[in-house]
Amino acid sequence: MEFELKKLPYAYDALEPYYDKETLEIHHGKHHAGYVKGLNNATKKLAEARETGDFSLIKHWERESAFHGAGHFFHEMFWESMQPGKEDNKASGDLLEAIEKWFGSWDKFVAQFKAATAAVEGSGWGVLAKCPQGSLHIFAVENHQKSFPPGLRPILLCDVWEHAYYKKWGPDRVSWIESFWKIINWDKVAKRYEKVKTA
Repeated sequence: MEFELKKLPYAYDALEPYYDKETLEIHHGKHHAGYVKGLNNATKKLAEARETGDFSLIKHWERESAFHGAGHFFHEMFWESMQPGKEDNKASGDLLEAIEKWFGSWDKFVAQFKAATAAVEGSGWGVLAKCPQGSLHIFAVENHQKSFPPGLRPILLCDVWEHAYYKKWGPDRVSWIESFWKIINWDKVAKRYEKVKTA
């Protein structure tokens, strides 16, 4: 089995002006494609190691698998978390009620998510995740595969690797996060929330 780069659920220019076409083309077609290629290569090398019994490079290929695999799966969720934007973009229904319960208010949630995402050291992601016991949590993930609290399931990701925003925003990560907020597909996030809620 080989992992594949899926087509985006919208055109490359569909997220303008909040996410520019050129960045999206590079981000999806080059960077995400690179993670898929790396994951397939690591998967192949691990299979070869099992067949030959030569595990001398096991640590290397396991790390490659974790890095590229996390990059691939995080990006798939990231693409699906966006839609053509609007200024008054906001969650609703059960998800909004849960956000208000666990963070005190919508505005407090927004402030914490933006601050945590902007504060990612180096490259990584801002994450909203659901605990199977019911609570919601915000945290930062360094790179793709590091510092992920066990048991939490992501329902929203904001990519703050430089390739996600540098073409348009340069080093201004905060402006990218503000733009991202306008294109979040809260219906998709709500469906993930409901799925975890019943798990």
